[in-house]
Amino acid sequence: MENQQFENLQYVVTHPSGSIEKRHPTIIFLHGAGSRGNDIALLRENPFFAENSQVNCGDFPFSVFAPLCYSNTWFDIFEQLQRFVKMVSDHPEVDSERVYLLGTSMGGYGAWQLAMTMPDVFAAVVPICGGGMKWNAARLKDIPVWAFHGKDDQSVPPIQSIQMVDAVNAAGGNATLTLLDNTAHNCWSYAYGLRELFDWMLNYKKTTPCCVSDDSYKGSQQFG
Repeated sequence: MENQQFENLQYVVTHPSGSIEKRHPTIIFLHGAGSRGNDIALLRENPFFAENSQVNCGDFPFSVFAPLCYSNTWFDIFEQLQRFVKMVSDHPEVDSERVYLLGTSMGGYGAWQLAMTMPDVFAAVVPICGGGMKWNAARLKDIPVWAFHGKDDQSVPPIQSIQMVDAVNAAGGNATLTLLDNTAHNCWSYAYGLRELFDWMLNYKKTTPCCVSDDSYKGSQQFG
């Protein structure tokens, strides 16, 4: 794991061990509120990089680029975050057709919004215990989504994920929600250890640009 810098945004990056590919499938990981600040060690110790996470399996096929949110939320630095995503997708060791987005809690909110803002970039999106603006979900109709949420989550109610997934599918998209029994906010432990999730990502490539139809704005007057 390497510490890097983009503008004034610190980030860590990992690459697959033993890979002979020149360009790797890549995950952009957005952490939750617990890793905020200026101490990159908090990000390196995040559960996403823990020993029981798939990231530490010897055959993990992805590069990972994980920025550190130095502000209160990802939305406070959202324009810089978009520039970071562009930097990653243009990186010479990144396969730009296989860039995936995964975010947890505060990062789950960030993932929903970032994917709706930059739908041409991501081949698939994994928002974990987050939420978003369901009226804008049609922008994700061409991006596979697999969301996770604990049924007993008191920090971010499961309805946040339910509404987003339902809205994507109502627009003709491909979104799945895994609701975990007897699980509170910490549903990421399950997702990070699930090899099936990362194999699922690799089923998708961004080979054609997304387009947003005029229907995406139908009825938007009701939102002011």
